[in-house]
Amino acid sequence: MSFQPSAEPAIVSRRVEEEGRPTLLVSVLVVDDEPGMRLFLKKALEKRFGLVEVAEDCDAAEALRRRCRFDVVIADIRLPGLSGVEWVRSMRSQGDGTAVIFMTAHADLDTAIEALRVGASDFILKPFRTEQIMTAVERCLDHQRAARENFLLRRQVEHYANPDGMVGECKLIRNLCSVIKRVAPMKSTVLIEGESGTGKELAARAIHRWSGRKGCFVPINCGAFSAELLESELFGHVKGAFTGAHQSREGLFSYANGGTLFLDEIGEMPLPMQALLLRVLEERTIRPVGANRELPVDVRIVAATNRNLADEVKQGRFREDLYYRLNVLSVRMPALRERREDIPALVEHFVASLATEMGIQPPPVGEADLLNLMEYHWPGNVRELRNVIERCLLLNTTPGQCIAGPAGGGGAQGGEPEEQTLEAVERRHILKVLALEEGNKSAASRRLGISRKTLERKLKEWGGERQERV
Repeated sequence: MSFQPSAEPAIVSRRVEEEGRPTLLVSVLVVDDEPGMRLFLKKALEKRFGLVEVAEDCDAAEALRRRCRFDVVIADIRLPGLSGVEWVRSMRSQGDGTAVIFMTAHADLDTAIEALRVGASDFILKPFRTEQIMTAVERCLDHQRAARENFLLRRQVEHYANPDGMVGECKLIRNLCSVIKRVAPMKSTVLIEGESGTGKELAARAIHRWSGRKGCFVPINCGAFSAELLESELFGHVKGAFTGAHQSREGLFSYANGGTLFLDEIGEMPLPMQALLLRVLEERTIRPVGANRELPVDVRIVAATNRNLADEVKQGRFREDLYYRLNVLSVRMPALRERREDIPALVEHFVASLATEMGIQPPPVGEADLLNLMEYHWPGNVRELRNVIERCLLLNTTPGQCIAGPAGGGGAQGGEPEEQTLEAVERRHILKVLALEEGNKSAASRRLGISRKTLERKLKEWGGERQERV
């Protein structure tokens, strides 16, 4: 069995260029019995969105809906025959949750209530400006995106994460989980060491999850801020403390009160901040920038580093007293090459979760694919493995072609397979969909969520309108 995604992989690019301006790959259906309104909306929306179809009544709209999936429906409430509200109610009874924007020139309270009851996303009064309808559609898309992200996050937590939050059954991981469960309920500071990409934040989250603490888990990358900005980010500041401080703001220590503050890349923390952090760890109080009093905090500190802090102390780049204060308990995350037996489980986990995000069926993974992955040395550890699996799903190829470097067959000059640019991926996918639709450009453009004009332009750019087998 080979590693192959489904026949309809998710579209890689969310935007294409249409006459020099970005066009969203979004499909919109307009239902209105006035020809002038249909023409106006079609011309206006096509400038911003990929595919716009129009219908004069609910019967024609239903026929279009059965042929093509639409992201947003814009419908007049009063239509000949079946009303817009009745049609949407029928859609909802079939389990169709497409976002609906109602239009009407005859607004009253009862109509608005009825529209809300059938699940309308927005309600617009005629006449309206072009900006109003554009804003309404984009607001619907934002709501859909947020709902989809929440669903995927819940699904990943419920189905793909084990109670410890880490995937693997090798002895190193079992021992690590045992240590985490033992130290999690205590208040002691934990230092997590390990190479980049080994999952140090995942271990920190597991410590917080098993701690029983009621507060939040708050992560911060210490290397991403200067000393001055990091002080304000961690401790907060009062109004007027420095130029641009127009109002007071709480710091991450306050947000993490009662919970866990994860200091990632602690080895990159500027020396002036190290002294301030040491005082916080000793006194359990913080002083916001510009404040004249200290505030007590109840925060569990978990720090992580990919550097050898003992060597950093010898080189004078890290405070010795802070090192010993942080290193109450040290947890080491094993490199992926030390736990190769966990690669099959990790691959299964990443394939399932990423395929769900992309909206495709999880593809099978053959023994040859797993062997290729297990023989690779994985300098980027688990993060690199996840990126390889994601690349395989995006490019519809095998892991061996996606692994960077000579060991993976990806070439020594950067690891990318031939013809794997975003433009090449888009070209191959569009031609594949066109082939599946037997050269029918209208059907292919609807399936791709782009206009026929865009499809024809791209085919012309690629050397005429000939159809290629892919």
